[in-house]
Amino acid sequence: MTNTYAGNTTPGEAAAWLKGARAVAVATHFKADGDAVGSSLALARALRHRDPSVRVEVWYAGVLPDYLPEIIRDTAWRHLDSAPPNAQDTPEAIVVTDTGAWTQLGPLEAFLRGKAGQTLIIDHHLSGDPEMADRRIIDAGAASAAQLVAGVACELLGCPAASLPEPVATPLYLGTATDTGWFRYSNVTPAVFRLAADLIQAGVPHTELFRVVEQRDKPGRVRLYGRALASLELLEKDRVALMNLTEGDFKAAGAQPGDTGGFADRLLAIESVLVAVVFTESRDHEGRSVTKLSLRSKPGPNAVDVNVVSGVLGGGGHARAAGARHTGSLAEARAALLGALGLSASA
Repeated sequence: MTNTYAGNTTPGEAAAWLKGARAVAVATHFKADGDAVGSSLALARALRHRDPSVRVEVWYAGVLPDYLPEIIRDTAWRHLDSAPPNAQDTPEAIVVTDTGAWTQLGPLEAFLRGKAGQTLIIDHHLSGDPEMADRRIIDAGAASAAQLVAGVACELLGCPAASLPEPVATPLYLGTATDTGWFRYSNVTPAVFRLAADLIQAGVPHTELFRVVEQRDKPGRVRLYGRALASLELLEKDRVALMNLTEGDFKAAGAQPGDTGGFADRLLAIESVLVAVVFTESRDHEGRSVTKLSLRSKPGPNAVDVNVVSGVLGGGGHARAAGARHTGSLAEARAALLGALGLSASA
């Protein structure tokens, strides 16, 4: 990660470049979330709406949201875990949304190496690897990658956001809504609300979208949250909240790896808590123990920048929401996290 991770391309310039491509791949980070899905789908659909003859495919990797089939509709896509790209798949243009970090690309990393001239990054994170792409739209002040993709989509289609086709507007709303906690987080700005209003005017079925995305918990996810709560620790006069989930917890709850989304955010409901962390145990392809850390923090005068904390652990993200992966046990990850927070490992 370097401090040269910055934008160098405007939405208009990016749109002009994309208009010249006859084959485009739109990709995002491993284990796509709402913003990753929304930003990638919206761009792919805008390209196809502008010119149906252009070959556009969205590439995903890792565990995917269970609502994806209801969101993706007839958009062409590929799961890289089972169908990795090869030399015959090389598109004229590659767009990576919602990340610019090699460590977040999973099986896509090897394919993208050496293709900076063909690649555009559209991202709103604080850090990344600028050598991934010659063209970059990066704005850490944006609430979501979808907010940035909206500008490119409007340039591609020559219309304001309120006039975008509904199939483009809906994933843009998905990305913006989910990355703002459905408009509750501190990253919400007047521009976010204006965009949301424009997208609803464009025809987004926002109440149905909320149902599809947020009101679909399986019993296993609820049981898993119960097991996570049973592990709750409150440290530093109840200002730091920790929860952990083992491989055994997932088996006992009948839950899946993607069922932990939002768990860390719920801990911020505790009045005293400033920082919340959820540790999730898993194994890599070589069978080694790996612990994923999801970090969240509250805004305010005593706010903790969890992007900085996760950066110490080799991760990154935003000031209020970040993540990291630690090769090692839960206990080792806990000790590393406490060290990054400046706390004693015996806390």
